[in-house]
Amino acid sequence: MPIATPEVYNEMLDRAKAGKFAYPAINVTSSQTLNAALRGFAEAESDGIVQISTGGAEFLGGQYSKDMVTGAVALAEYAHILAEKYPVNIALHTDHCPKDKLDGYVRPLLTLSEERVKAGRNPLFQSHMWDGSAETLADNLSIAQELLEQARRANIVLEVEITPTGGEEDGVTHEINDSLYTTVDDAIRTVEALGLGEKGRYLLAASFGNVHGVYKPGNVVLRPELLKELNDGVAAKFGKQSPFDFVFHGGSGSSEEEIRTALENGVVKMNIDTDTQYAFTRPVADHMFRHYDGVLKVDGEVGDKKQYDPRTWGKLAEAGMAARVVVAANNLRSAGNKMK
Repeated sequence: MPIATPEVYNEMLDRAKAGKFAYPAINVTSSQTLNAALRGFAEAESDGIVQISTGGAEFLGGQYSKDMVTGAVALAEYAHILAEKYPVNIALHTDHCPKDKLDGYVRPLLTLSEERVKAGRNPLFQSHMWDGSAETLADNLSIAQELLEQARRANIVLEVEITPTGGEEDGVTHEINDSLYTTVDDAIRTVEALGLGEKGRYLLAASFGNVHGVYKPGNVVLRPELLKELNDGVAAKFGKQSPFDFVFHGGSGSSEEEIRTALENGVVKMNIDTDTQYAFTRPVADHMFRHYDGVLKVDGEVGDKKQYDPRTWGKLAEAGMAARVVVAANNLRSAGNKMK
C-alpha cells in the first residue's frame, strides 16, 4: 500500500479512537531504520506512523550541510516509494519542533505540501508537530492557530504539545516536576483557540507526567487517568464527548497497565524512540563484540570482510528494531488491526 492519503490517515485516527487502540509512532533517522519500522508494522499487521524529529532530519540531511528540510524531504520521498511494497498503511509525521526551528523545518515543509495540494497532489507528510511547550500557553496557542490554518489548507493534521514533557528531546529540556500535568483549564483554552475540528484537525499531546527517555521505577509518576478528566472537562463546557485525539509522548519504558489506561482514555498515537533506538543498536554491539577480530584489522591482520560488511550487521539491527515495533503494536492493540 502507498503512504496514507489524508483521507486514509483521518480514517486511521478515527478507527483507533473508536477501537481504543493506538498507533506506534516510530522515529527514523536512516533508510535502515525506516526499513525496520516498515517491516515491524508489516509483521504485526498494523498500520503505523513513521516520524522524523528535527535532529533526525538534520542527521538525514548529512553532516556536510545538516539541512533539516532536505533530510526530511529526502526520506519522505524515499518512504513514498518503499511503502508501496508493504501491506500496511503508513503515515509520515515530523516530531518535536520548537519555536526557534519552525522557520527552518515545519513552515517550509507545510509550504511544500500546500503547493503539492494546489497542484492536485497529496501532501508529502500527513502530520506535523508544533512543540510550544517551552512557551507560555498564550504564545503556544497563538502560533498553533497560524500553523493549524496552513495545515488545514495542505490537508495535514497538526500535533500540538500544550504543556511540557519531562527529560530531553533534541535539545529541548524540561525538569521532572509538577508542571508535567495538563489541567482542565489548559485543555479548555486549547479548544477556545483551536476549536473542535472545524478549524482543522489536530492531535493533542497533553502531559500526564510523561518523560522522554527511560527512567528507573519511581522516578516518573504517570497519571494516564488524567486524560479522562481533560476530556470530561471540555465535554462539560462544549458539549462534545471525547473531544481529543491524544498523543502519548515518552512512551518508552511504560508499563502495560499505564498503556491500557491511556488507550481507554483516548490515546491514538504513542511515541516510542528510546526503546527502538536500543533495539536497533543492541544487535550491532553484540556483533562487534563477538567478531572483534573480524571487524578490525587486529595486529596487522586483514580482518574478515564478511564481518565488517555493513549489510551483515545492518540486517541484524533491522531485525532487532522490527521486533520491538511488533511488541509496541501488540501493547497498543494495533496489531492485526490494519485497514483492508
